Amino acid sequence: MFELIFGIVILGYLIQQVIFVYGASKKYATLPESEFPTISILVAARNEENNIIACLESLDRLDYDRSKLEIIIIDDHSTDKTAELVRKFIEGKEYFRTMSPEKNLGHLKGKANALANALKTAKGEIILTTDADCAVSADWAKTMTSYFTGNVAMVGGYTNQTGAAPFLEMQSLDFIYLLAVAAGTMNLGKPLSCIGNNMAYRRSVYEEVGGYEAIPFSVTEDFKLLMAMYNLKKYKFISPLDKGTLVTSMPCENLSSLVRQKKRWGVGGLDSDLSGFTVLSFGFLAHAGILLLPLFFSWTVFAFTLIKFFADYIFLQYFHRKLELKFKLSGFITFQIYFIIYVILLPLSLIFSRKVVWKGREF
Repeated sequence: MFELIFGIVILGYLIQQVIFVYGASKKYATLPESEFPTISILVAARNEENNIIACLESLDRLDYDRSKLEIIIIDDHSTDKTAELVRKFIEGKEYFRTMSPEKNLGHLKGKANALANALKTAKGEIILTTDADCAVSADWAKTMTSYFTGNVAMVGGYTNQTGAAPFLEMQSLDFIYLLAVAAGTMNLGKPLSCIGNNMAYRRSVYEEVGGYEAIPFSVTEDFKLLMAMYNLKKYKFISPLDKGTLVTSMPCENLSSLVRQKKRWGVGGLDSDLSGFTVLSFGFLAHAGILLLPLFFSWTVFAFTLIKFFADYIFLQYFHRKLELKFKLSGFITFQIYFIIYVILLPLSLIFSRKVVWKGREF
């Protein structure tokens, strides 16, 4: 009986991966550069003195018409040297400016409040967001903006992470895996997720939903904004498999910070609908079956487990090849161990506590 159930779960897991690849691989038309609109790039930074300069340097190298570009760095009440470093760096650079949130807008807190304050003064037709611990490529703004054809309301990008150690490599694989799933579903008309360190949206649609102030507060403000826009039921949401959309972020340095990150994402994910929970359920059941392998061992069950690992390998290798990223077996092995553990433990942990600690704040 266990063999049959596990086999059905693995089959469903594989079918999902095929659907994700199909969706993520869809091609889209792009705007000619002569039609590129004005853009505002928003970066909310809180206590990022170790990362902010690399982020600013990458933004300063952007290949985009300066007359159509503004970059707003929001110092979210940092207690370190972040604000000072930003002020010194942007001195004399007219397309940069910095600000701090002047007030709490309604129910908003933390990053959502910082972004909402900045959006009150942003001038761009298209809003791009990334994080202070990220570096963008010179083509990032052009590539993301080029996909705003027709009624496209939001464009999602891909994010990888730096680091050669297996613990760091596995985090990069995790990012690519999750964003491949997000892209696959989004491109098929059913967005389930996005990531605020690499996304872009039309300012007019943001205003149409009433901004962050009109959206229920969430520790994953990017996801809530996506769903508010999607619920208008009249716009397209896409995530092109284009290396030009790639952003590189810093990984969590230790296990405790990684756990806090996953907890925050998990709490935000509780707002998913039935489709989202269905996708998560196949992952949970597949990994639960693998953990039960010693109790229900058979060569058939073992074969199903190997098929699942091989499918993940092919899945990740495909996206790394398309994004022109290095793919290492050492990182994949560590990722599989980590993947099994966190996919099982994260949902269980949310039963006991939904408190989120992030950037020195408690939500």
